Amino acid sequence: MNESLRKAIMKCALGCSVSETVEEYGMEEGEMKLVKRKKSKKQLPPDLKAAQMLLSEGAEVKDLDDETLERERKRLMEELRNEEGERGE
Repeated sequence: MNESLRKAIMKCALGCSVSETVEEYGMEEGEMKLVKRKKSKKQLPPDLKAAQMLLSEGAEVKDLDDETLERERKRLMEELRNEEGERGE
């Protein structure tokens, strides 16, 4: 799995906020002009399917030794902290 796809799935697995802009145009004096702009921010909850995809991506946990598991735990915790920092939590 490439890194950008993995990051996108991680974002879904952790939950994220999404900004959305809706613009409404109307005719004024024969020209299309912006009448209304609505900006909103939505908080998307964590997605369990995305988390399952991330977990199934790697090797079987039973096949890993303690040292490897500890390194992976630390890596995931750091990644989680970075993701939370990007979301402003």
